[in-house]
Amino acid sequence: MTGLVAGNLRDSFRKPSILPGFGITLGFTVAYLSLIVLIPLAGLALKASGLGFGGLWAVLMEPRVIAAFRVTFLTALAAALINTVFGLLVAWVLVRYQFPGRRVIDALVDLPFALPTAVAGIALTALYAGNGWIGQFLPFRVAFTPLGIIVALTFIGLPFVVRTVQPVLQDAEPEVEEAAASLGANRWQIFSRVVFPAIMPALLTGFTLAFARGVGEYGSVIFIAGNLPGVSEIVPLLIIIKLEQFDYAGATAIATAMLVASFFLLLAINLLQHWTRARHAG
Repeated sequence: MTGLVAGNLRDSFRKPSILPGFGITLGFTVAYLSLIVLIPLAGLALKASGLGFGGLWAVLMEPRVIAAFRVTFLTALAAALINTVFGLLVAWVLVRYQFPGRRVIDALVDLPFALPTAVAGIALTALYAGNGWIGQFLPFRVAFTPLGIIVALTFIGLPFVVRTVQPVLQDAEPEVEEAAASLGANRWQIFSRVVFPAIMPALLTGFTLAFARGVGEYGSVIFIAGNLPGVSEIVPLLIIIKLEQFDYAGATAIATAMLVASFFLLLAINLLQHWTRARHAG
């Protein structure tokens, strides 16, 4: 039995590939990922380990650092939740309805991908400042507050939800909805019991992607946030401030904490994508 398994494994490695040179390409892949990703991250972790657990904990427990983490994660969470709702609506309209200008709106969804984040931050600040085109008519402040951060992160994160949910809606079979309607289900029952369970994994994946992007966003936020310590200061900006103050130990400690958070977010995204593929395969 053991010999049979070993033989099958050898045969699987011997199968010819469309692109020959598996060993060479694998070596280049590992070397490239090591130089670009693994070695820099390992260097960061090694630098942080020099602080020791006590030093690392002391840096992360500073009131300013805690406030920056709170602002970063709460605003990213709020923006991701907003994008989950409105991203689903946008994807639904683009898939289910035909109307003039649909292709233009579909292309505009990808604008945050192509637009430099600094340009997005300047544009949003000009719109939502106290004397801006929109801000002057609002009874409350948006720019230079945490609400401005949410606006910027919502703008940046919307395509992640739309582009994740849209293909699932396109692949949905209308016959299933028609069968539910023929059995007496109303529109809300069709959506809640037929459509929503099918798109929920993709919706969760889009939410997680938007949340992860919001946590690490920098360029579009610093212009509209106001960057007040304890109020609207985000973690990426605090790392830059630590570096400018030559506090390399503090910057390394905060960056390592963000690295750990990013790792868990990436793990969650991969698990959700695996769940989505498993549901479609089933």
